[in-house]
Amino acid sequence: MRSSHPKKTRVRAPAAARAPLGTQTVRPENDQERAFLVGIEVRTRGRSGAKVTAQAQAAREAAQLQQPAASGKSAAQSAPSHSSGKSNGHKPAIPEFDADESLAELRTLAGSAGANVVGEILQRRDRPDPATLIGAGKLEEIAGAAASVDADLLLFDHDLTASQQRNIEKIVKRRVIDRTQLILDIFARHARTREGQLQVELAQLQYMLPRLAGRGVEMSQLGGGIGTRGPGETQLETDRRKIYRRVRHVEQQLENVRRIRAQQRQRRESAPVATVALVGYTNAGKSTLFNALTQAAVLSSPRMFATLDPTIRAVVLPSKRKVLMSDTVGFIRNLPHTLVSAFRATLEEVQRASLIVHVSDASSRLSAEQDAQVEIVLKELEAEKKPRLRVMNKVDLLDEEVAENLINDSLREDAQFQGTGSDGIKTVYVSAVEGTGLDRLLARIDAMIEEDRVSRVHLRVPQKEGKVLAMLEAKARIYSRAYKDGAVELELEAPESVVRRVREFIVQQSQMQ
Repeated sequence: MRSSHPKKTRVRAPAAARAPLGTQTVRPENDQERAFLVGIEVRTRGRSGAKVTAQAQAAREAAQLQQPAASGKSAAQSAPSHSSGKSNGHKPAIPEFDADESLAELRTLAGSAGANVVGEILQRRDRPDPATLIGAGKLEEIAGAAASVDADLLLFDHDLTASQQRNIEKIVKRRVIDRTQLILDIFARHARTREGQLQVELAQLQYMLPRLAGRGVEMSQLGGGIGTRGPGETQLETDRRKIYRRVRHVEQQLENVRRIRAQQRQRRESAPVATVALVGYTNAGKSTLFNALTQAAVLSSPRMFATLDPTIRAVVLPSKRKVLMSDTVGFIRNLPHTLVSAFRATLEEVQRASLIVHVSDASSRLSAEQDAQVEIVLKELEAEKKPRLRVMNKVDLLDEEVAENLINDSLREDAQFQGTGSDGIKTVYVSAVEGTGLDRLLARIDAMIEEDRVSRVHLRVPQKEGKVLAMLEAKARIYSRAYKDGAVELELEAPESVVRRVREFIVQQSQMQ
């Protein structure tokens, strides 16, 4: 139902800029652009009927304990739900990203883009204004607030149409950037490989094309002299033609990239090596977890989208099988469709993966909402039906007792399924920074990988077969070893690719569940 109470606005400076009020107009030494954030909340937005997971609820409780000032406000807001009944373990409904949380995410995005946030304003409206999104009167107020802190540009936590962006710039007399353009700029900053740069350029061109606009008579190319008068070809048409030409060229380059990746993937798939793709919301700790599992040196940073270019490394599982693990770009709320389309070549690694490892931030009170956004992108990639393993990362940031209870509950549930031959619980709690739970994570991946299944075999190998014994030592899990009559009797578990190479020495074989 639409709310009938009047519109409310709130203007404030961010926490980092609140203290030095007298120095707001002083340019920073590193010449960062000064950004003023504008958020909007439309009250007609509905609420989700999904349920909060146990780890999300634990993270929210931990966040409330760590932030007593904020917890008073959140407790007051949630009081009606507690008064409606006793705490009987039922799951409360998940709200969508509210305006404050969305604005906080925009603040983080601005920092990742290298901007210095000098102020922000938040407005709640019943409906967006079609011409200026937030209304001409409010824009006059914003123009004054931005001028008082000497802001270089305005960052809107909303997508703007071309006409809205032009109308806002006319009033505020400053550059205006919407959320999509900000994300594209971050991607452009972090793209390192030729493939990543091409994909970002394509997304930027697709974003720019509908936003080209004429500036009047000066946009028309007219010849000089008698007989050359006429409208001519406008600069707008020329720009569009150039962009279309460049888009076709970039798409051809990306098609070559896609073909090369397909050839590389075909060579990998010719061998019995499975691929595991790490996916998740940006800043969930995917790259840190990837480094911990593969000993790679991928950049891990608290900044959003620090890792953009895909990386693939080999990982040895407890069964001695090898899998290829890929670290993909992080997802985000309302990920621009142009980015999903442009990064199709990179995200194909997710589509073709044998197992998707969904990494979530256990310490974030918004983990349930973030997971819902990841599901949306996976559906767009048609990868939602892939085998999935949920990994709750950053348990070291939770309260110690809460984290221990969650881990113990998961272990007990997992043990209940072990005897039934089921895959067990598909949620693992880890801390990539401290290394907690990584062994169990590898064991769960090992149990869920179908390629090159593991068999338990009894072998009798002559001692003179040194190469065979060395190969088994390196690629099999040996449980017992006995020397009899010039031969070595081994009880071991090995992948099918290894068993085929020692079939002549098999005494007994049984397939693992």
